[in-house]
Amino acid sequence: MAESKIDGDAVRSRVETALATNAPGFETFFLARLLDASFRYLPEGVADSDVEVCLVSFPVAPFLFNPQGTLHGGIIAMAMDISMGHLLNKATGATGTATIEMKTQYMRPIGVGTATCEGRFLRRGRTMCFMESRLFDEAERLCAHATSTWKLPG
Repeated sequence: MAESKIDGDAVRSRVETALATNAPGFETFFLARLLDASFRYLPEGVADSDVEVCLVSFPVAPFLFNPQGTLHGGIIAMAMDISMGHLLNKATGATGTATIEMKTQYMRPIGVGTATCEGRFLRRGRTMCFMESRLFDEAERLCAHATSTWKLPG
């Protein structure tokens, strides 16, 4: 990947927007705003309890890069965790859930463009859920895959 110069004004604008628009809660917390993430739940038009997928899309910008000039793995893991956690909240209404463990496999570097995570259930239980997320680049190539175990309150 080619090295990209960080545009300080763009970074300041992104941070200031995140600070001005964040609020406690799903989809509006600071890190989601800093990523400039957008959320979609599928299938559309069903009851929240029937939602099966959470799509989290965000613009990949150079200030999110690692020293090699691609999207940092920690940002990738965070976005994938968000896709699974938001799906869990939407489908169960539960708050206070916790990621018990998460395994992330990085398959392809991601440069500037739009990245999209697809969070899904592998198995839904009463107190534990097993989930996965797949991250795709703008060309719809699979770039990372994560599996996780989540604890529901109670």
